[in-house]
Amino acid sequence: MEERMRSASLAMGEGGLQYHIQARPGDVAPYVLLPGDPQRADIISSLWDNAKLIAYHREFKTYTGRYKGTPISVTSTGIGAPSAVIAVEELLRVGANTFIRVGTMGAIQSGVRVGDIVIGVAAVRLEGASKDYVRPEYPAHANYEVILALVEAAERLGVRYHLGVVASTDTFYLGQTRPGLGGYMNSESARRLPDLVEAGVLGFEMEASAIFTVSSIYGARAGCVCAAIANRVTNEFIPGRGVLDASKVASEAVHILNLIDKKKREAGKRWASISMMKDLNI
Repeated sequence: MEERMRSASLAMGEGGLQYHIQARPGDVAPYVLLPGDPQRADIISSLWDNAKLIAYHREFKTYTGRYKGTPISVTSTGIGAPSAVIAVEELLRVGANTFIRVGTMGAIQSGVRVGDIVIGVAAVRLEGASKDYVRPEYPAHANYEVILALVEAAERLGVRYHLGVVASTDTFYLGQTRPGLGGYMNSESARRLPDLVEAGVLGFEMEASAIFTVSSIYGARAGCVCAAIANRVTNEFIPGRGVLDASKVASEAVHILNLIDKKKREAGKRWASISMMKDLNI
């Protein structure tokens, strides 16, 4: 029997069931990892102490479990910003407050090797979904606590990483300056790559800027860690290279964030400070 939605405007079923992710309040942890690929949700959850499949509907596959005792969830978002924003909207409605995109990207700087991971501190908004929420001048930035946790996790795990700005596009081919069918290329796409390289942008991906923007608007925390599976300068492309490292770093970062959040509660503080971090046993 098909479940009836309570309201077409809210797109919500009984008990707070979310239309797309098919989760209810209590189904997900405050900390949620956001890979694009549903199969990557399987990989990520396999790293945890335990994991339970909550729902798998369309591109949205959700597990909830624990990593080093820390409550944690993962929800795949599919490809691109529109579905990623749907996931963030609905996960916030069922209790999440912190998001880490765990993705792949194509590096555009020669110093980023295939297999390295990139921690995005901000993103160029070359996608259109976030423009439905706020004007294009609004910055797409990661939360500083999430950035700190990702850096600490990468250091602890001994993973080679880079920190910087990424660019989020709507399309994989023209949007990331690859030629379309028959070599089709327009002038805007043709000049995008050299402009971004010159500006020091580390690479292309497809969801971070929308996740950063929407999370910031709603007062949630967001970050991004991507495996560089390709490099446009060296013309290398090794699908899957570095994905496990990015998954481990993201899971470890959630554990670190949980420790930071506990420390803040004990100190009666809203924000983490350097002095607070100094005393943190991580």
